[in-house]
Amino acid sequence: MNRLIIGISGASGIIYGVRLLQMLKGINEIETHLVVTKGGKLNISLESELDLKEIKSMADVVHNDRNLGASIASGSFETSGMIIAPCSMKTLSGIVNSYATNLIVRAADVTLKEKRQLIIVPRETPLHLGHTELLYRASLMGAHIVPPNPAFYNHPKTIDDIVDHTVGRILDLVGVHNDVVKRWQGV
Repeated sequence: MNRLIIGISGASGIIYGVRLLQMLKGINEIETHLVVTKGGKLNISLESELDLKEIKSMADVVHNDRNLGASIASGSFETSGMIIAPCSMKTLSGIVNSYATNLIVRAADVTLKEKRQLIIVPRETPLHLGHTELLYRASLMGAHIVPPNPAFYNHPKTIDDIVDHTVGRILDLVGVHNDVVKRWQGV
């Protein structure tokens, strides 16, 4: 069984983490491990009609962000990787500087040290030099940086179309086949 860690931190864009969980829920071969930061919990209440309990129910395993002794805090616990959607600049800074004061940063640190797939979905704009340097350093460490920039060749009609395309592309990166991405066929 493949295990994927889904992190939801305190940036705007909770919908990306929620849609990931919704899309992964129906795939029996994937076990999802969810971590939500304190800021993520706040943004769930601000941005989503779902409450935290409903979002947690979409994951197979839920970890307390303060539990640095959780299974996902160890490299010996095998996972296919980790997706942090959305990823706040605070969380990104913790990852880049190996400052694991919470489980989401510790799990990301473990993911990188074990050379597993780490996908960071930063939801901050505009970016200043410090942000871009952190993104650059995370990339050098092996993380995939996936800003949720919409594509328009697929002619999205709704916000859900835009979100689903981005989430589908994220799933592509971790090798999860999906039919939500309208594949470019050339001109």
